Amino acid sequence: MLVVVILQQVLEDAELRAWGWRIPFALGAVLAVVALWLRRQLDETSKHETRALKEAGSLKGLWRNRKAFLMVLGFTAAGSLCFYTFTTYMQKYLVNTAGMHANVASGIMTAALCVFMLVQPLFGALSDKIGRRTSMLCFGALATLFTVPILSALQNVTSPYAAFALVMCALLIVSFYTSISGILKAEMFPAQVRALGVGLSYAVANALFGGSAEYVALSLKSVGMESSFFWYVTAMAVLAFLVSLMLHRKGKGLRL
Repeated sequence: MLVVVILQQVLEDAELRAWGWRIPFALGAVLAVVALWLRRQLDETSKHETRALKEAGSLKGLWRNRKAFLMVLGFTAAGSLCFYTFTTYMQKYLVNTAGMHANVASGIMTAALCVFMLVQPLFGALSDKIGRRTSMLCFGALATLFTVPILSALQNVTSPYAAFALVMCALLIVSFYTSISGILKAEMFPAQVRALGVGLSYAVANALFGGSAEYVALSLKSVGMESSFFWYVTAMAVLAFLVSLMLHRKGKGLRL
């Protein structure tokens, strides 16, 4: 988002449409190569005994942990949908629905995402106090209650400050999930299938629900059913809440 704001300031609209839009993708490709190089420099932390297990990284081993897989699939679907709705799609929503200028919407989202980034350690620390289960229940309950009101209010917002406040409310709710999602998923699988269990469930849920958020939202808007998307996100938040109820309670078994 910061790159988008900078490009909007230094390039004309015609230049952005002609070739400027390619710059973020080019930067992303370069950073992907850098990330791959960094990852290859890291030492593996899994024990040799774990890697040597017959079912390590196998679908058979994953099947034995199918309940954990389905649970991760459920709250990842809801979490990624909410995350993409209030991050990548929100800039377009402010422009297309609220009628804000693209530069204003980009500025709002850049500021909101900076704050969102800074509060992640705080929500992570809070989860260490109250437990993963409570954090996920807070996410599911608050997203269920406030998704429709926030998106509905943003439809008619005119003040950039009001828009920022509403977006931040949504992102703070999402933070209950994003601040712990990685560690929560890892804690739910034994070491021998952890990479497969987390990776596959994340990839499937993120692609089907998070990745399609913008497409679904714009498709419903094009046929005059934009508010249906609000309820779709809410329904997925209900799913996250129900799945989170099945997590272990703090102090009983695995501390989640």
